[in-house]
Amino acid sequence: MKRSFRLLAPIGFSTFRRPALMLGVAAMVATPIAGGIAHAQAGAPDAVEGPSGASGALNIPANPRIFGKSDPNVRRATAVVNGEIITGTDIDQRLALIVNANGGKVNPEEMDRLRLQVLRNLIDETLQIQEAKAADIDIPDEEVMDSYTRVAQQNFGKDVAALDKYLAGIGSSGASLKRQIKGEMAWQRLLRRNVQPFINVSDEEVKEMMDRLKAAKGTEEYRIGEIYLSANDQNRTAVEANAQKIVDQLKQGGSFVAYARQFSEASTAAVGGDLGWIKLAQLPAELAVAAGQMSAGQLVGPIPVSGGFSILYLIDKRQVLTADPRDALLSLKQISITFPKGIAEKDATAKAATFASAVKDIHGCGEAEAASAKLGATIVANDQIKARDLPPALQDMLLKLSVGEATPPFGSVEDGVRVLLLCGRDDPKETSGPNFDQLQAQMEDERVNKRAQTYLRDLRRDAVIEYD
Repeated sequence: MKRSFRLLAPIGFSTFRRPALMLGVAAMVATPIAGGIAHAQAGAPDAVEGPSGASGALNIPANPRIFGKSDPNVRRATAVVNGEIITGTDIDQRLALIVNANGGKVNPEEMDRLRLQVLRNLIDETLQIQEAKAADIDIPDEEVMDSYTRVAQQNFGKDVAALDKYLAGIGSSGASLKRQIKGEMAWQRLLRRNVQPFINVSDEEVKEMMDRLKAAKGTEEYRIGEIYLSANDQNRTAVEANAQKIVDQLKQGGSFVAYARQFSEASTAAVGGDLGWIKLAQLPAELAVAAGQMSAGQLVGPIPVSGGFSILYLIDKRQVLTADPRDALLSLKQISITFPKGIAEKDATAKAATFASAVKDIHGCGEAEAASAKLGATIVANDQIKARDLPPALQDMLLKLSVGEATPPFGSVEDGVRVLLLCGRDDPKETSGPNFDQLQAQMEDERVNKRAQTYLRDLRRDAVIEYD
């Protein structure tokens, strides 16, 4: 898991939730593109800094002569980090999680690149665990096992033994996933001890932010997923090529959440790249322009930004402190018919037309059961479904209906034809936005993330790493 931290922009106008560790772990294994992502904030990177304690500029000639044939970008798939071994098996098992999340559709060239990236991720993870241990922070095996059990139950609907078997079946292991869990827990606990106590956000700063929030009421916010890859003058071409390969994999059905967790160098990597609800003004100008032209569900990138490249995925849009009609709770009845196997399309079309005509004569949900029985149709009710959880085309259609009205028939010869009958609708209340404590916690976390970036950078700089 990549845990580099990119410096962040000012706080956004949204309710903050501290990211859940295990949501991110499970997302890497099984989550489809941009689904169910926890909230975090990110934005424009600050100026690039040198290593702590360093000063002056590097003295690099414009046309360097290379002595020897060694390529620093080619590494064998094992390493020793401050005396701790990362084996080829460690890499294979972590890599298997990524491959599985993308349906196993990874070409050999991409596999080689992923392997090198996974090695870098494991090096970072090792450094974080080592630093936590040096600070007398040890995550007990029982605690890791408790989290692993929750992942099995909440995200897979399996017991531990079944999850172990599933992971072994895809070429990974329970041990690999447990190590990732331990790495996340150790790093977060280390930050809470060594960084968070020294972060302070004054009441005046929070009040100022709340005033800005009220002033922004009605303006648009965007929920964006980002994969950020840092680059410098020496490796910019290679990083851009890698970013393009990630985009290609995502367009072929790859998991945005999984790729963001493994490759993004922003603080939001741990939550699948989710920036949360932000305003375009919080983004670098290049990203703001791109995001403003995107539709929900669209992927764009790689986009050149200061210090590297970004890949954006627009999850959703909304207006600040304004109730979203798509949050309405709907009470629905679905009436459906199926077609005999092998039915001719013209016969199916005729039957669907008869069904559609009969549905028009249903006057409200009270007549639905009797009408369904006459039609030989199946009826299913759901009284607690959010409009936004339905396909976009059905969202718009249902939100325009009055109670008792039905959608036009939809479906296919294979799946049958159905209609949705609107039986009730509870519109959402206007949100008041984050309260004082929530906003203060969000601002504190922003500053922790900034410090964490420097912390990890120093760990890398001081590490002794041997490649085998």
